[in-house]
Amino acid sequence: MAMFLKLEASSVTNTKIQSTPGIPDFMDWNQLTELPLFWIPFKSLPFALLAVIVVPTLAALILSIAMFKRRVGGVYFAIITQAAAAVLTILIVGRQGYTGGINGITDLRTLLGWDIRTDNAKYILYFVCCALLIGSMLLARFVIASKLGRILVAVRDKEDRVRFSGYDVANFKVFIFCLASAIAAVGGAMFTLQVGFMSPSFVGIVPSIEMVIFCAVGGRHSLVGAVVGTLVVNWAKTVFSESFPQLWLFAMGGLFILVVLAFPRGLAGFVTDQIVPFIGRLGGARPASPSPAASPAE
Repeated sequence: MAMFLKLEASSVTNTKIQSTPGIPDFMDWNQLTELPLFWIPFKSLPFALLAVIVVPTLAALILSIAMFKRRVGGVYFAIITQAAAAVLTILIVGRQGYTGGINGITDLRTLLGWDIRTDNAKYILYFVCCALLIGSMLLARFVIASKLGRILVAVRDKEDRVRFSGYDVANFKVFIFCLASAIAAVGGAMFTLQVGFMSPSFVGIVPSIEMVIFCAVGGRHSLVGAVVGTLVVNWAKTVFSESFPQLWLFAMGGLFILVVLAFPRGLAGFVTDQIVPFIGRLGGARPASPSPAASPAE
């Protein structure tokens, strides 16, 4: 998405600043004289939208097959995926002439001539993002409620038992990993549209750890909890990082530890286990008494 928006912004170039018109500014600064071949297809919006889904899903497919078919899981899976994110970040930073380097892809202005920097555009993109969020939650809910979802839960809890029942556990893991990648890719595209730039800092290890904290705070067994956890943590990040920028990372780590120790099931589990029963007690809910007509023999 960032590549398409950048090429559209580069189509109107100030020749006083750039010596080579029609290419992104960071390529001109790195003395490239023509657009690299792998950038050319991204002049097309349909191709860019297709690539938003296909590229991350294909990468996830390759990575997951390489790991799950060899029964790599747990901590090793986490390390390998974090290493892949770190390698991609280093690659983006190192190839400055092709990717924008440490600065990333900036100065994104329009989408097919529509200025995405205006307040009106930001409101529209916000509601589009909300609609996509609801759609992704409904899709996830559909998967969970299906037989596939029950097998995935069984794989999470008792993987060996599922394998001994005759299921190919690796195929289920590959599928859900690719589905998660596709959903994340849509989120990344919307993020690019809303903030107007893309930086390698959004690709590295820190964002991945933040997403784990989102789920831990909200409740990793709840779809709504994951969304609530994301909103709560990002709200806290906005408030505290502005007042105490040097302490925010420590605060986030402390929040994660506190939630894991005090609320292992996150906010969703706290609501289910504590708040709902408390409201029930306030409502005067009492166990049903036996019917007066029923005899002891009955």
